[in-house]
Amino acid sequence: MSLLVIGTASHVGKSTVVAALCRVLTNRGIRVAPFKSQNMSLNSFITRDGAEIGIAQAMQALAARVEPDADMNPILLKPKGEMVSQVVLMGRPWKDVRISEYYQETDYLLSVAVASAHRLLEKFGHIVAEGAGGAAEINLYSRDIANIRIERELRLPVLLVADIERGGVFAQLYGTLSLLPEDIRPRVMGVIINKFRGDPALFEEGVHIIEDLCGIPVLGILPVFSIPLPSEDSLSLGDKRTRNLPVKIGIIRLPRISNFTDFERLEPYAAVDYLNPGESLFGYDCIIIPGTKNTVEDLLLLQSSGTAADIVRAREQGIPIIGICGGYQMLGKEIFDEGLESRCGRYEGIGLLDVTTRFSRYEKVTKQVSRQALPHGPILSQMGSVKGYEIHMGETIRAGDNEAFTGEGAVSENGLVIGTYLHGLFENPSAIRALLTYLYRKKNLDFEMDATEKDRDVYEDLASEFERHVRLDPILALFSD
Repeated sequence: MSLLVIGTASHVGKSTVVAALCRVLTNRGIRVAPFKSQNMSLNSFITRDGAEIGIAQAMQALAARVEPDADMNPILLKPKGEMVSQVVLMGRPWKDVRISEYYQETDYLLSVAVASAHRLLEKFGHIVAEGAGGAAEINLYSRDIANIRIERELRLPVLLVADIERGGVFAQLYGTLSLLPEDIRPRVMGVIINKFRGDPALFEEGVHIIEDLCGIPVLGILPVFSIPLPSEDSLSLGDKRTRNLPVKIGIIRLPRISNFTDFERLEPYAAVDYLNPGESLFGYDCIIIPGTKNTVEDLLLLQSSGTAADIVRAREQGIPIIGICGGYQMLGKEIFDEGLESRCGRYEGIGLLDVTTRFSRYEKVTKQVSRQALPHGPILSQMGSVKGYEIHMGETIRAGDNEAFTGEGAVSENGLVIGTYLHGLFENPSAIRALLTYLYRKKNLDFEMDATEKDRDVYEDLASEFERHVRLDPILALFSD
């Protein structure tokens, strides 16, 4: 048997619960794989064989101690704007569709997802599946392949997660259970209340009320905790709190920002702010332009808001400027689009790197890579070997600047403007150390990384918290052979 984890809404903690369960089960010798039929996120991951999946499913696979695989997230939707999303099917770009057109593909996409689930079950024996958004969107039941329709195909016991921090937990749970279809409701075997602050004993009466109203046991109350797991999507940006640290890094919060998880490993060591286009860049020690699902449209916004000009001024003041993926493309001189990213045309870039990007084919580079940082300037010269992954459309041609990494990227003559397609760059301790040592030294300060960080297994920490606060016996019984 396996389990489907659904939620009362988006961002209630389903992904975290699935990851915790994957590690808890794996620690007991139970082979398990994560599965999410359909995910919508611009934070993605590239598997060893070059397939693109949601980063949450990659994180859950690591928790389960298995290799991430396209079957774990067969359908990934990447919003591009104006109600258009790129559909990534089995790890490869399928097509760009409007939402109305997407729903016409529901039956076919469901068949793909079901086939993936069965392959995982055959390979691992068990899955911990995750729904998407709120499970009781009654207007979507006929086409909800992430919750209702996948559950009807797989017929799994269901665990319901609610978020008490946002308020209204009684209405969340009672309303969701009341609105679930009659054939799904009896399969809900338990409830987990997530993001509790304070002493759970103070909520004992609330637990009894929920169990009496709903007729379903509350298996646990999970507290708010600060385990550094990768963020699933842009909703997590609202949860971030800037720390009071001497070095300040400004990351441009592009409307279609993607893979901002690239920078989460910097957050313990620097005051990291996500800045909307038009916000002041004054006072920041480093500016980063992240990836985006639509380079052209976000570039035009940076120019119209004045942020592009502010980036140029920061560069003139000796502030390091780093562009990752779409941010790298924006830092170039020109972008030529043949109608793949946006409207056909030639677009002037920010102009800090002597590179040109052309979008001419509906093809995406997706691969894991290992590269050597080349010794140009004070940051790259201290970085050494790094690894990560590339996810991009378009081809970038370097003209006058030096190569930043072996076979890829560009860096200015003084080494303070760096562009690269390498996602995950700042998950490498050597890259974190190289950048922050430079920034701290400019303030006459020493930089030291946490020596215990490299030995920390965040999934063990997560499993430990989960076991402390959740009654496991009813869940473990589902996975007994």
